[in-house]
Amino acid sequence: MSKSPNSLIRIARETGAQDTPEPLDLGTRVRELRKRQGWTLETAARQAGLARSTLSKIENGQMSPTYDALKKLAEGLQISVPQLFTAPQREQIIGRMAVTKSGEGAAHATVTYEHELLAETLSKKQMLPYRARVRARKFEEFDGWVRHDGEEFLYVLTGVISLITEFYEPVEMRRGDSAYYDASMGHNVISVSDEDATILWVTSLSD
Repeated sequence: MSKSPNSLIRIARETGAQDTPEPLDLGTRVRELRKRQGWTLETAARQAGLARSTLSKIENGQMSPTYDALKKLAEGLQISVPQLFTAPQREQIIGRMAVTKSGEGAAHATVTYEHELLAETLSKKQMLPYRARVRARKFEEFDGWVRHDGEEFLYVLTGVISLITEFYEPVEMRRGDSAYYDASMGHNVISVSDEDATILWVTSLSD
């Protein structure tokens, strides 16, 4: 059994949050740019001053265009030549959604917390949301400070907690209270109510 919720960050990243991008394919990139404009092959070829057959061969990887052809193509698509060889900074995915019904999240218990991972089926997440039942009652139950890259948001759902951090005095928090903090700062949460408190945590996964 893991003693640290840091393992959740590793689990999330191993599911695809830090995928290595595939090498850019010029033909695929040109087709993508053309379709983004909503143009047919004929329309794009006319805009670029190229033959339809030439554009088709470029998109299908059947020919390597000359610089003059690349320049015409870029001008027709209203971009610069380097942009033909540059993938978008972030993949545009329309309509991404993951619904997790109550109690159906993936369980990951630790000595101090019972975590329920939310939206686990969604890959390439930029955030890791999870619900936690706080078992710990004192700082000494932890194996030192919890710290990891990124930022973190905490929202108290039930009970009363004490948010203990490396650089601030402990803060008592009740239902509806929230905190946003640098997760590289040492931090731990303990329950100070009779019952175990429950909290919602959202941790950033991007570098």
